[in-house]
Amino acid sequence: MTAGASARRSTATVLLDDSAEDVAVGAPSPGPAEDPGPAAEDPASAPAVTASVVALPMRPPVPAPAERPGTAATPSAQTPDAATAGGPAADEPADAPGPGRRSRRRERRGPNLREQRRQRTREAIVDAAAELFVERGFDHVSVMEIAQRAGVVEKTVFNHFPVKEGLVFEADPPIRAALLDAVRRRPAGESVAAAAGGFVVAAISQLGSPAAAEGVAEMARVIRGSRTLQVREREILGTLADTLAEQIVLETDAAADELEPWLAANAVLGLYSALLELARDRVLEGASGPELVEELRARGRRGLALMQFGLAGYAKRR
Repeated sequence: MTAGASARRSTATVLLDDSAEDVAVGAPSPGPAEDPGPAAEDPASAPAVTASVVALPMRPPVPAPAERPGTAATPSAQTPDAATAGGPAADEPADAPGPGRRSRRRERRGPNLREQRRQRTREAIVDAAAELFVERGFDHVSVMEIAQRAGVVEKTVFNHFPVKEGLVFEADPPIRAALLDAVRRRPAGESVAAAAGGFVVAAISQLGSPAAAEGVAEMARVIRGSRTLQVREREILGTLADTLAEQIVLETDAAADELEPWLAANAVLGLYSALLELARDRVLEGASGPELVEELRARGRRGLALMQFGLAGYAKRR
């Protein structure tokens, strides 16, 4: 749910990296007892994830820095990254600044040139990995093959992504910060469940939009085809639940042995996980567009109502 932004990465797990619209076919509307309140009635008003599993739209290319007329920038193909070897990065120009020349070169090329080059290298690696994972599956692609497709050496891949799973999932998915922000910014009188759950419903419902559906389907196949990625995704969801619980503890001054913060946080992430899997199932079946967006939103609202107002009346034995 999400390494760097890629057209094939699920925003929900981007979990996303990088970045959400949605109706439940035949799903009953919440009755008066299930009325989720203002926040749950319109989860679309919450901020959407732009992602993690996942960003779905292609990123605009990083503009190449303007070169001074007459200067050459010949790449040094096998030089290790400066971050690990203390010298110029692999994609650093051959005339990179040395002792006594650094300030003049920075003036001429600008202070962000090296970072721009590094970002372009990172994006090339992520895109190459996404293509290979879609073609053959995560477990059947080696880091060496990813490096070759991206036009870099294997060490460069590891410099950017110490573990292979990092090419699919962000170590710190953007949804974490967005979820916590939705909780912290909620108005007086609104519960954590309403704020966090409303955010989740709004974000996941967007995975049904035409712009997102293709990327969601591709990454769903990749993740479901790899036990390693499934385990990693569950770990990320568990970490998100712990983070949300800690925020609740902070706000409520709950004791360490109180269950309520952890129950509330895991309920929210349970809703997130269930809606994400539903979105994946539906896009793999070929659904997308306003109907799927509304289906996911309606299913999410019903789940949010159950979560907010309790399960005492749900699934009673007859």
